[in-house]
Formats: sequence, structure tokens, C-alpha cells
Amino acid sequence: MISLRRRAAGLFGAAVLASIASSAVAENTSLTIAGFGGNLQNDLRKTLWQPAADAAGVELREETHDGLAAVRVQVQSGSPTWDVVHLGADECAVGGQEGLFEPLDYKVISTDGFDKLAYGENWIATNTYSVVLAWRSDVYKDKKPQGWKDFWDTETFPGRRALSTYPQEMLEVALMGSGADKDKLYPLDSKRAFEALEKIKKDIAVWWSSGAQSAQLIKDHEVDMIAIWGSRVASVINDGAPVEFTYQDAILGYGCLAILKGSPNAAAAQKFIAGVVAPETQARIPEMMPYYGPPNSRAFEVKKFAPDVLAKSNMSPENIKKQTFLNANWWRDNNALVREDYSLMMSN
Repeated sequence: MISLRRRAAGLFGAAVLASIASSAVAENTSLTIAGFGGNLQNDLRKTLWQPAADAAGVELREETHDGLAAVRVQVQSGSPTWDVVHLGADECAVGGQEGLFEPLDYKVISTDGFDKLAYGENWIATNTYSVVLAWRSDVYKDKKPQGWKDFWDTETFPGRRALSTYPQEMLEVALMGSGADKDKLYPLDSKRAFEALEKIKKDIAVWWSSGAQSAQLIKDHEVDMIAIWGSRVASVINDGAPVEFTYQDAILGYGCLAILKGSPNAAAAQKFIAGVVAPETQARIPEMMPYYGPPNSRAFEVKKFAPDVLAKSNMSPENIKKQTFLNANWWRDNNALVREDYSLMMSN
């Protein structure tokens, strides 16, 4: 029965991509997509974007950006040179609210297999990441931390800690550190979260501001325990550092795609995005982008993955049960106030 379901899912994904190709190939359209650049954009191109562009019969051009402000400039110009943008989910939610994006056509783009938090009227998730708890295994040898409660338990687990300078995901982990249920975090009780952060603040040796910095902190043993992106800690482990991490109570965030308001190639962009999120395309993520994951859960029905691949993927059926999805809409509505309070908390 399982193999039949996988075969059916694979045939469905192939049919979706084939229909996209047949309807778009005649357009001979060029699409420009803007992303964050670096290794992530290279991986997304190879894993998702180029296969979807090929299936849609469009030529793909790439640019880089430094966040939502650059998108505003493009849209406000009245003639954007970008068609599609890859952002973090909170920025997609904010941009949608500000009218920066075209509505997505969900008759063309299928949301089957997507959590309801992983798409909105103007955007849809394309890849997931996790903020995880990582620690030095040469420090916590026999008694390893199991979740954020242990991060906050400085008596049982003494040592130097690190959190991010950005409040997103840090408020969620603070709430779980104080005992909140991972499945009942939203709407976030920011007062409780800040009280928890005040309790742990004296043990935070470093507030990190970039993924590279966070990886270096735990690799060089400047800290013993850290909240860090799973993809970053994976590279530290691969380099041979005595570091471990857990997906337990991790925060599942996601990157997303949106079409800029006024794009002259919006119709082709809809078909391109449909290809990016189709199960067959999404099924490339577990093997090609370890420690990331496909927001489309049907990707795991397309093919059978090796146990080591499933162990690394944050969206595997086993790992997803341990985590909770970031609510981009809550951050859209509360980010400005929370960021100010968070900055004050760090500086006092």
C-alpha cells in the first residue's frame, strides 16, 4: 500500500510538472529571481529553482538582495526588474500585508501537503530550516541536554550559552525553557518570554548576529550550549568538532517565494512557483540540502529515503513531530515592538 501511494504521488508530481511545462514552454519567458545569495541560494538553484524553471520552460536569471527594504524599492519604482523574491517567512507575511506582492493563484499552485502556517495569500514556503539546541559533547558527556528546559537549567547544566540578537525564534525557545507546551506557543506570551530571558541573561556569554558567527562560537568552544540553525551546526559536526544537537523542541522556520507587484511575467512566475513546491521537486531537498526540509510533506511519498537521510531532514515524519512551526503572521503583527524590547533586554 505504501509503495502504491509513493508511486501515485510520484506520478502526480510528474503530471504537475509536465502540465506546467506544456503550458509555459511556448511563452519563451525570462524570469528574474532575487535571493539572499551565498551557499543557500546556490543550493536552492540546483535543488529547486532550476528544475522548476526547466519544467516551466522559462529562462531563469538571478539577483541578490539584503531584505524586504530592497523589495519595497523595486515595487515602488513602478517597474520592478525582479519577478520573484525568496525571503524569510516573516518578511513574506509583512510584504503581503504591505501590498508588495501579487496574489498567488492556488488553482495553479497546489497546497496539498502543506501546513496551514506554511503559506499565505501572497506567498508560499519553499524550504524549511530549524533553530535547534546544540552543545559540546566533551562538556556534557553522560548527561546531555534534551530540550530548552535544560538550556535554562544552569545548575544541572552549567556553562556558557549563546542566543541570537534577533528575537524571532528566541522568544519561542524562551517560552519552552520556562515550561510552555511547544504546541501551544501562539499567540506568544511575550511578557513570560522576557521574564525567562532575564533569568538566563547572566549566563549568555555571546549574543550572535550571524550564522557564521554562531557556528564558530560552538566550534571554537567559546560557548558550551547554543541556539543555532541546524544547517550551521551540521557543518561544525562535519568538521569533526565534538558537538551534538537535537530536533526536540526545535523551531521550524521557512524560506518562501512571492511575486513582486507589477511583475510583467506574473503568469509565468505562478507556474514556476507551482513547480518549485510540487512534490517531485520538493523530494530533491532531503538528499541535496541535508538539515533543511521540504515544507510539502508529500515529498516523502514520492520516493523512499535512506535512514541517514531521514535522520538529517528536519521535515522527516519522525523529526517533524518533535518541532513546532514558526507563526509568520504573529511576527508580522508584533515584530517591531518585540524587537525594541529585545534590544533593551540585551543591553541592560
